[in-house]
Amino acid sequence: MTTTTKTSTSQHFDVLIVGSGLAGLSAALLLSQQYRVAILTKRAVREGSSGWAQGGIAAVWDKDDSFAAHVDDTLIAGAGLCDLKATQFVVENAPQSIAWLQQLGVPFSEEAGHAGQLHLTREGGHSARRIVHVTDATGAAVQQTLIEKVKASPNVTLFEHHTLVDLITTAKLGHDAESSGPNRCVGLYALDDDTDEVLTFQAPHTILATGGAGKVYLYTTNPDTATGDGIAAAWRAGCRVQNMEFIQFHPTCLYHPHAKSFLISEAVRGEGGRLLLPTGERFMPRHDPRAELAPRDVVARAIDFEMKKGGFDCVYLDISHQPKAFIQEHFPNIYARCLELGIDMATQPIPVVPAAHYTCGGVLTDLDARTDVEGLYAVGETACTGLHGANRLASNSLVECMVFARAATQLIANQLTAQRAAQPRELPAWDDSRVTDADESVVISHNWDELRRFMWDYVGIVRTNKRLDRAAHRIALLQGEIAEFYTHFHVTRDLLELRNLVQVADLIVKSAQARHESRGLHFSRDYPDMLAEAVPTTLAP
Repeated sequence: MTTTTKTSTSQHFDVLIVGSGLAGLSAALLLSQQYRVAILTKRAVREGSSGWAQGGIAAVWDKDDSFAAHVDDTLIAGAGLCDLKATQFVVENAPQSIAWLQQLGVPFSEEAGHAGQLHLTREGGHSARRIVHVTDATGAAVQQTLIEKVKASPNVTLFEHHTLVDLITTAKLGHDAESSGPNRCVGLYALDDDTDEVLTFQAPHTILATGGAGKVYLYTTNPDTATGDGIAAAWRAGCRVQNMEFIQFHPTCLYHPHAKSFLISEAVRGEGGRLLLPTGERFMPRHDPRAELAPRDVVARAIDFEMKKGGFDCVYLDISHQPKAFIQEHFPNIYARCLELGIDMATQPIPVVPAAHYTCGGVLTDLDARTDVEGLYAVGETACTGLHGANRLASNSLVECMVFARAATQLIANQLTAQRAAQPRELPAWDDSRVTDADESVVISHNWDELRRFMWDYVGIVRTNKRLDRAAHRIALLQGEIAEFYTHFHVTRDLLELRNLVQVADLIVKSAQARHESRGLHFSRDYPDMLAEAVPTTLAP
């Protein structure tokens, strides 16, 4: 797609934020006191991954806990690949983030009979109870609070059902760009789903908070919005990406024909849940001395191994030894959902399978959330800050969103005063004068299905060189078909999402092929040992 020399009526803001999860909403609220902010989200504002988070937010809150312990737990889970400075930065700023949410009115669960004392739970990989939560629906409660605050702010404009098409950079503008200086993001194009029109948005700063790319896999705990839009757009804009081979598969997704992507929280195992084979045999102790409290990659591989060895469709998570009142108090939403499907978790085990859950890699950023392109930031699951390494520690994701949202907005605020005085050049309009409506949109749905199936089969929990080569071959074929569609037909949300997913799939496969070892979430049968030195996988456009 090309741009014309004609100008559009751009929408001008101080900051553009793409995504309405915890990262995007936090950034918007922190900026909204002084600056004009636009939030673009491709579905309704509530439909991001953050609202699905059940477990909670990790932060050192108890007097018997310590920053050093939280850092050590994160480094261990990350299999030696976490960036120490980034890890310390997040851990040390986590309590401030919890306090901020308390000030906003998030109703965190408290200790029974101790008003004002937060209830802390423990999850796999943590050496102490440090998970602050709102029963088993933390993400939904936090999102609800932030959405209400954002909607009440006169300086925030919300654009729902607007899908990111591409970022506008000075390098892409060519002769229209400034004659010198680094490549800079100056705005973006977004598809208005209600009008099918591509609109132009302009701002000196853009924050990508679009979440991960779980929908690249056939089975995922992620919502339909998780199509890697920000990662793909940043790559096309000239940003490096890092550690894309590390896709976290959550060990316990509810296995039921009528349950789409329903997660059984890590906290169920944290409160004593045991994993059982269909025979009733407990199996985790023979895979790891930490048993059910081992990090997610260990538990997911153990389940995958047992399912393939025994030919089982699923395994079972049993917490029925706990009192029913305890289960209903700690896991009311999980209990209710299971009951709707005929499973009483107070008396019977829950059928579970692993599913793609979290993208540990992403757009490479520094501690201010800056990418390689000036004026472009990445926050949350879209970014690779170095915190998660080769495997994310449970409940470290939500706090990462808030810590880096604050870092990015502080840097932006320091720069905006001077930038607001400058008159920006009007950006070119999106040109669709030489394209037509697609006559065979079924090709998009078929390609989408093919992509997700071969990624599950060939680039899943256990990988081989042969499987990765097969995936790479199919990705190349899909990229050719999608490029033709993108060039000749009007863009649609389905086409844009497929284009982004195939780009992200390509990055995942290239990163996996570059890692000749098994580390954390990346397990290769051809390279089963872990190398002595931990080195990130960095790809450049």
